[in-house]
Formats: sequence, C-alpha cells, structure tokens
Amino acid sequence: MMKEKKIALITGASRGIGLELSKQLAEKDFHVILGSRNKEKGQMAVQQLGYEMSVMELDVDDLSSIQNAVEYVRQTFGHIDVLINNAGVYLDKTDRMSEEDTTILEQTLKTNLLGPYHLIRSFLPLMKENNYGRIINVSSGYGQTDGMDQIGPGSYKLSKFALNGLTRQLAAEIDGNIKINAVCPGWVRTDMGGPHAPRSVEQAAQSIVWLTEIEEDGPNGGFFRDGQSIKW
Repeated sequence: MMKEKKIALITGASRGIGLELSKQLAEKDFHVILGSRNKEKGQMAVQQLGYEMSVMELDVDDLSSIQNAVEYVRQTFGHIDVLINNAGVYLDKTDRMSEEDTTILEQTLKTNLLGPYHLIRSFLPLMKENNYGRIINVSSGYGQTDGMDQIGPGSYKLSKFALNGLTRQLAAEIDGNIKINAVCPGWVRTDMGGPHAPRSVEQAAQSIVWLTEIEEDGPNGGFFRDGQSIKW
C-alpha cells in the first residue's frame, strides 16, 4: 500500500478547477486520484498534466460508483487524507426558479448537494481510522444567505446554500483531526464560468489548496474565499 504520500481524491477533475487542483496538489507531492465520470477523459487529462496520478471513474450521482471508489481507495492505498468535492452542475435556464422545469432543481441538488453528502459519508470511516482528514466542499458566493433575497439562478443558488449548511452541520458532528470547510473559488474562466470571468483556474485552485494542508488547530466548518473567512 502507498503510504509515503498523502492521498487526495478530487471529483470532477478532468477539466477546469478540478484539473488545476490536481496539478497543484501533485506539485505539493500528494498522490492525486483524479475522479471523472468518463475514465478515458480522465486519463487524457492526466497525460496532459504529465504527473503520476491515479484515475478513477466516479459519478457522484451514482451511489454504486461512490462505493466502488471507496473500495478502490481502501484496497489500493489503505487510507485517504483529502477529499475535494469539486464536481458540480449549473443547469438553470432562467433566473426564476418558480418558472423553471422542476427537474432542474432535482438534478442540481442531486449532484451539488447529495453527491458531496454521500461521498463524505462513505469516506469518513477511512478518515476516522487514521484520525486524519481534510474535506473541502467547493461552494459559491451564490450560496450566501443574503444571496437568497435576490433573483438569480435559483436551483444553483439553493444547492450551494444547502451545501454550505451541510458543511457546517457535519463539521459540528465530526470529532478528531478531521476538518471540513467550504470554499468559494470566485467567478472563474471555466466551461461553467465562461470566457469573460475575471479569475483564472490557477487563482481558483490556490484558494482551495491551502485548506488541504491546515494543521489540527486549523479552521473547521468555515467558508472561505482566497484564504479569508466570508459570510455564510
């Protein structure tokens, strides 16, 4: 079993912020498990980066896929140190959730909220065995409480609002040297953010990576942007 490096699993990592996170963590000597719904795309992404990584087919909407991921990590590495819930969707077609197809909300919550929930629940036993873990939920400023008073992409906003709540709830429950925090990477130039977003994937990843290395007295149940605590 591989024990000399910390093991980091990143979901939705074949492109965008997830791919850049994989690169930055590999440069910090983590062994990265790049999670991708399409394993072939994940393998191509690893070849593009040029670092030694593992590639895992992982669909956060599929409980059996999550359980397979847990078994793979347990059998291959015996432990996991970092889980970054990066996979997410932005499906809103209108700024009025009351007028949108109800399946948009259902699918958004399934991926953006229930996916991280099931992943955390499934990997927690491995972290508890070692009394160590760093869990980071990639959220959004859209999920801040005051954002709920404004018209906008309602399904996406609600999913991130709920993800923030999940972060706080689980942080209150988890004992020991296991930390769970949420991060807003900002508006980033990705397929989701579009070409006119002001932030690069490099900046976004940097705002997340620091939480993978916090000490035992580091933050737990916090919400951050660029290393600074922000309002829920």
